[in-house]
Amino acid sequence: MELTDLKVVMAIIEEGSISRAAQRLDYVQSNVTARVRKLESELGIQLFNRHPKGVTPTERGLAFSKYALDIIRMAEEAVMAVREPDYPSGPLTIGIVETFASSGPFIKALSEFQRLYPEVALSLINGTSPQNYEKVLNHQLDGAFYTGDFDKSLLEIEVEIRDKVVLLTAAEGQGSSSEIPSIANAAWVVFPKGCPFRTASEEWLRSEGTLNANLIEISTMDMMLNCVQAGLGYALVPESVISGADHRLCVYPVPKRYQYATTRLVRRKEQFRSKAFAAFAKCLKAELHQQ
Repeated sequence: MELTDLKVVMAIIEEGSISRAAQRLDYVQSNVTARVRKLESELGIQLFNRHPKGVTPTERGLAFSKYALDIIRMAEEAVMAVREPDYPSGPLTIGIVETFASSGPFIKALSEFQRLYPEVALSLINGTSPQNYEKVLNHQLDGAFYTGDFDKSLLEIEVEIRDKVVLLTAAEGQGSSSEIPSIANAAWVVFPKGCPFRTASEEWLRSEGTLNANLIEISTMDMMLNCVQAGLGYALVPESVISGADHRLCVYPVPKRYQYATTRLVRRKEQFRSKAFAAFAKCLKAELHQQ
């Protein structure tokens, strides 16, 4: 059994076809078929069910593929570990949540990172916290930001940020108040399901007896702030995303239960930690230390 055999198996599963897998790998189709048959003979099992529209993995084939994928990834990480330069460089893909992407500390840390490490090709991928969690586990991201609670047994926490949560409404002659307005009959501007701020909004509304609130779902922080400024609804947001000079928003405290949110920069445990990722975490820690 060779590493190439494992890559062939994974390509077939992902493509659902031996011919498409051969094209993707730039192999002759008969070569791919021969490799699969040889591997099945070595293992003494059938890896794929053949049918007119392609192939699908058998139950044992799926079980085998999980180990095959781990072996391929470990081999790739081993190569990266020995080939990595002595300075941060190369690609770095980080999952970001919208509520943190717009915060002052993150923007400043990002600016400093780009200034210090121009040879890193940074990609920021927007997603909800649950999406980021799955992508980190599936090796689709080098690391990600996650707001709220999660199973920490599979992830390594690099940085932890605790942010105050506030209620935003359109300004009505004042910039802030200690008296929370009535929330029961208001529309709410929220991010897609999976966002902890949406979850907190819905829980708060239920505690006030509102079971079917009018929710306006948006996808960016700018859109959320614009909707609130226009008087379309209320929103729960981290205090760090609000400009103190914005007179178009009224800021209110929230009940103690919803008063703080924790966002963490995480990576997969036992994963190769590149110098680029370490430098990114270091810049973020340095900026947070100055706050």
